[in-house]
This record gives sequence, structure tokens and C-alpha cells, in this order.
Amino acid sequence: MATSSVPESESDSSCVGSDYAEIIVLRHGETAWNADGRIQGHLDVELNDAGRQQAAVVGDRLSKEPKISVVYSSDLARAYETAQIIAARCGGIKVVTDVDLRERHLGDLQGLVFRDTAKLNPKAHQAFVSRETCQEIPGGGESRDQLHQRCASSVQRISNKHKGERVVLVSHGGFIRTLYKQASPDGRSVEKVLNTSVNIIHVYDDGKWTIKSWGDVSHLNPTGYLQSGFGGDEKSG
Repeated sequence: MATSSVPESESDSSCVGSDYAEIIVLRHGETAWNADGRIQGHLDVELNDAGRQQAAVVGDRLSKEPKISVVYSSDLARAYETAQIIAARCGGIKVVTDVDLRERHLGDLQGLVFRDTAKLNPKAHQAFVSRETCQEIPGGGESRDQLHQRCASSVQRISNKHKGERVVLVSHGGFIRTLYKQASPDGRSVEKVLNTSVNIIHVYDDGKWTIKSWGDVSHLNPTGYLQSGFGGDEKSG
């Protein structure tokens, strides 16, 4: 179930301070591979019809909120199409692609159904489930440490360009879970990031990150979302 965690004291989202950027982090809309439980990683999978509808609904929601300066997106199709739909609903604002916002590279596991990975590629499966954060996945896959470094540096870089502004960032489940761990005061993890859930963090000049709200899918009430779908959790891809 989506949750709202660690709310910041500020309640007026229209008032963004000059010493931080308000980053609205969204997971891309649903794909057929999400529904099938198939690992995507860096493979380029487009949205399905439900995912496009989710993107339109969250775009309508954001269009009624305080001004957004720009939309940043992973260059992978499922994120970029989500970003384009949102930008169009918000009056045609600019979309900037950034390869550093991609999902974790999952090496030889990409393209496999997760429940079959232990049988089809036990070495890659064991690397993926390992608790060693420096463990890379065979086939060019990233370790959790590498993903964390990429996430933290890219979001800080984007935030430094947009102090005092609201910025949308469209990315992927594994990436966004890593951001939560970076921003959470106790470094804890979040279980799942749902498709087009709205997650807001404030990123400050001094490197401090705070979570304003997390896991909001209220905009999807008339549309629905894939609660049981693969991706967005610790088995994300």
C-alpha cells in the first residue's frame, strides 16, 4: 500500500525557498512487462494503454498545482513517453532527457521473468539478491552502490540548477527507491513505488534532502493502478 512518510513542516507547496529545489519524483506509467513480472532494467519497453492513461491523469493533476519549471526524464521510452504526456498536460513545458535517471542496469537478468531467474541464471540471480551492496550483476549490471552514487549525484546536480523552483523528474522504481533511502532520516527503504505515484523531496544547497510527501496515488482513483504489478520494489526492474 502506498504511504506518506516523513512530512516536512512546510505545507504550502507554492512557496519554494531560495535555498532548495522542490523535486516531484514520478515513476513511469505501467508497461506490459510490469504486468507480466518481466525485468526491464535498461531494456527499452514502451507504455501500455493503462500506462498512458495513468500519465495523462497525473499530468492533469500537476497542471492544477503550482508552476513547474521543467520536466526531466530518463531517456528510456517508458519514462520519456510519461514525461511527454505530463508536459503536454501542463501547457507544453520543456522535457529534458538524462541518461543518469535510468533504471538500475540488471545485466543478464534483463528480459527474464523474475520468478524464473534462479533457474535460468542462478549466478545473476544470486548477485541480484545479495546483501553485499558492492555486488555487481553479471552481464554489465550495476551494484546497489553504483546505483546510489548515480541517483544521488544526478538529483543533486539537477537541483542545483533549479533552486527556488518546482521540477518534475520521471524515472524508475529502483532509482526512486534509492532516492527515498538517501532522503530518509534513518536511511530506511520503502517497499514499493507504484506507477505514476507522486513523491516530493526538497534538495538543499548544503546537500540535505528532506521528504515532503511520498507515495501519493490519489489521482489514480478513477483509473486504477497495478498494485500487484512487478517493479518498483526490491525486485524492481
